[in-house]
Amino acid sequence: MGEEKEKEARIGEIHMTDNPADTQDDVQDSEEKSFAELMESYEGGRDENIRVGDRISGKILSIGKDAVFVDTGTKIDGAVDRDELVDEHGVLPYQVGDTLELYVASKTGDEIRLSRTASKTGGFQALISAKENSVPVEGKVKGLVKGGFFVEIMKKRAFCPMGQMGLGYVDKPEDHVGKTYPFLITQLEERGKNIVVSRRELLKAEQAKVREEFLKGLAPGAELDGRITRLMPYGAFVEIFPGLEGMVHLSELSWSRVNKPEEVVSKDQMIRVRVISIDKEAAGDRMRISLSAKQVTGDPWENLEEKFHPGDRLQGKVTRCAKFGAFVEIAPGVEGLVHISEMSYSKRIMRPEDVTNPGDIVEVLVKEIDSSKRRISLSIREAEGDPWADVDTRFQVGQIVEGTVEKKERFGWFVSLAPGITGLLPKSRMMESGAPGTSDKIREGESLKVLIEMIQSQERRITLGPADRKDEDDWRKFAATTGKKTLGSLGERLQSAMKSKESQREKGSGE
Repeated sequence: MGEEKEKEARIGEIHMTDNPADTQDDVQDSEEKSFAELMESYEGGRDENIRVGDRISGKILSIGKDAVFVDTGTKIDGAVDRDELVDEHGVLPYQVGDTLELYVASKTGDEIRLSRTASKTGGFQALISAKENSVPVEGKVKGLVKGGFFVEIMKKRAFCPMGQMGLGYVDKPEDHVGKTYPFLITQLEERGKNIVVSRRELLKAEQAKVREEFLKGLAPGAELDGRITRLMPYGAFVEIFPGLEGMVHLSELSWSRVNKPEEVVSKDQMIRVRVISIDKEAAGDRMRISLSAKQVTGDPWENLEEKFHPGDRLQGKVTRCAKFGAFVEIAPGVEGLVHISEMSYSKRIMRPEDVTNPGDIVEVLVKEIDSSKRRISLSIREAEGDPWADVDTRFQVGQIVEGTVEKKERFGWFVSLAPGITGLLPKSRMMESGAPGTSDKIREGESLKVLIEMIQSQERRITLGPADRKDEDDWRKFAATTGKKTLGSLGERLQSAMKSKESQREKGSGE
């Protein structure tokens, strides 16, 4: 069409002569001569030798209701059925001026029919041409046979192996029966009596073209959905395009600490990922695409101080223990440290595992947040509460309480009065009680009644004494718990006095 306009423009120039003295006959002779020259030039530049089966590239001239007209490069424009060009939704994705790659399906004196595949007719010579030139031929799947499909092509019987019907494993072969597809002829023998075709290669070529377009728009920072195809110890492979995979390294699966992919993802799971890098120069024909799942959600440490504040009580999961404390995750990817000194008020902790282990859910109190250094100080003991905070109201001087002997030292006994509250019963106080033998029978882990003699809450000290140095019954009960009988201090004194009297009697009778 553009060449015709050029031709008309040049003919129009003949009428715009600059010599007003020319006669009408001269103008007419000039017009006929120029027109003949133009037509010769116009037709001489077009190839009239196109044949059935040829592949041509032409621009769309016009779009009709049932057909799309294409410039074939000859005096005759080609026509292709509109239904061949519409997409799966019935929409024609082309417009006038677009270029199409088509095959010559048939040719007559005044008509050229085009198609996306080779002609349905044309005999054995057309089959040979299609095979030699790798021209797709249209075929209808007529039924299933052993190992594949029976396909009708150009009114001839052809065989398509099961593995050549699609790109992957054919799950439901019966779904293909009755459908029409383009095929490539891979084997042609016995003058068309033995024809083998493949759809797989066409699909691969089509996929490669679409893949190329996909890769053109793929760049670091792009986010897209993918399906997890494989899990490996070092990460997960994600299919982001049919036949195209990228890898999410273990460290990029989650902001939380991950030991193995199965902890956070599973095979065939759909996840959203962000492209980190693309290495098109990787060894072989496979490019390396690095992906991240955690970067899609953003860095959890950003604006953390708006989410958590000192004094907040939270629940977290212990992720790991070290000599100096335990790390607790209070949000995905956000870990804080519970120092060993912040683990318990009730007992002295020598190792974190004495209180908690990885995987435990614990209650913690936020002590300090430093987002710039990604550090959070936590406390387990303060979340539980300081048992000494109300010790003055729970215990009073002069009160007799029952405790548990925790530990014996050379200077006395430590007695637990309540969780986190321990008092000291000095050995000297037991000696002053008048029952020195009883102190030797006190054992760790036993219950013991004691008297609170002094409370120093600021220093976290409580001094204890015997419950009642005159209460012999209590001491007998205590002695009974040791498994040995005793008369107590009063009984021992009476027994001593009785022995003394008996000795005096024996001396007097002897005299």
